[in-house]
Amino acid sequence: MIDTRGPQHADVIIVGAGIAGAAAAAALAPGGHRIILLEAGELPQTLPALADSVRTVDPRVSALSAASARLLARLGAWERIPLAARSPYEHMRVWEEDGTGRVEFAAADIQEPLLGHIVENRWVTAALLESLRDRDNVEVLGGARLQRLETPVDASSPVRVVLESGVSRSCSLLVGADGARSAVRRLCGIDSREWDCEQQAIVATVRTSRAHRRTAWQCFLQSGPVAFLPLATLPDERCGSIVWSADNAEAERLMALGDPEFAEALARALDFRLGNVEDVSRRFCFPLRQHHAATYTAPGVALVGDAAHVVHPLAGQGINLGLADVRVLADEVARGLRRGRGPGEAEVLGRYQRRRRGDNELMLQVMGGFRRLYGDTRLPVRLVRNIGMSAVNRLGPLKHQLMRHAMGI
Repeated sequence: MIDTRGPQHADVIIVGAGIAGAAAAAALAPGGHRIILLEAGELPQTLPALADSVRTVDPRVSALSAASARLLARLGAWERIPLAARSPYEHMRVWEEDGTGRVEFAAADIQEPLLGHIVENRWVTAALLESLRDRDNVEVLGGARLQRLETPVDASSPVRVVLESGVSRSCSLLVGADGARSAVRRLCGIDSREWDCEQQAIVATVRTSRAHRRTAWQCFLQSGPVAFLPLATLPDERCGSIVWSADNAEAERLMALGDPEFAEALARALDFRLGNVEDVSRRFCFPLRQHHAATYTAPGVALVGDAAHVVHPLAGQGINLGLADVRVLADEVARGLRRGRGPGEAEVLGRYQRRRRGDNELMLQVMGGFRRLYGDTRLPVRLVRNIGMSAVNRLGPLKHQLMRHAMGI
């Protein structure tokens, strides 16, 4: 039996120090729990430098909802991200290639100042880790790769974690925040339903000839959606991060183009609404796969973020779903603590799963439905799509409800 009173025991061990994992540590820390945050790779020691060109912007950005920004503020991370690294947007315009349907969202329509912020992932992660340095009850370890774990045989036994270095630790709650290929999920034997979207996402940073006017732009092409996310990091409001999701063959064709040809293709895909594309950073491409864990919990274990679910990026909700997981898990652990329950007890984890899995399943189904709907090239379907999109644009109450849901308010 492991001595849960000794230094080898923590109340909570979190595997994965990305946004979800670091946020989980910050959210659980106020409860006074002893927390160990493990990261297989190296950890940033300082906040990053501000980008000074499209080539120095982190290609990984997130569209943070109002609810996510509020959570980061509560965790002491938001104020550590300089204003220049937060790119607010007030409008969103969505339309279909070769169609008449369009939807326009404006924060002012629901008496809000913003729809959200576009922030480089490196800034969010570094700010969260910086906030943890103020916590005496949180230990952060880099270069700590999980090798195996032993889940408890009963409610009174801890989870035991063994690292590749041979070091072992025990905990009452193990949180898997280690991404889509989660070792925690695999070692716990949790099944995951996965499906290939048969698309690839191309990401890059670009500069356009026209200002983005704090507007996010998205066009549904026959081969997949292309989105322009406005960045205020660079001057003139002419830079943005693009996520171009395309069928495999089209994505390979686009990646094979030279920068001038790709810039022209991108400007055309965006219907020249931002003018010409004048500069393009290095492009990255990755296959799009969705997955959903059969359960978010095992004895003494909880999954959050991409370890539990990965959604198509067309709505930009991935990180917001992960941060919602973190918020709910922290709420339930705090509720359990008030009732004398340990963080890894079945009652606590059961409430977490009931509050999160259904919502995430709905989002996965909705995104899958959108992808199939907009991939259908038959004329009657296209007509229905355009009529429906225009109807949503005219129906103020429905549109406002969709906006509030996406913003988490």
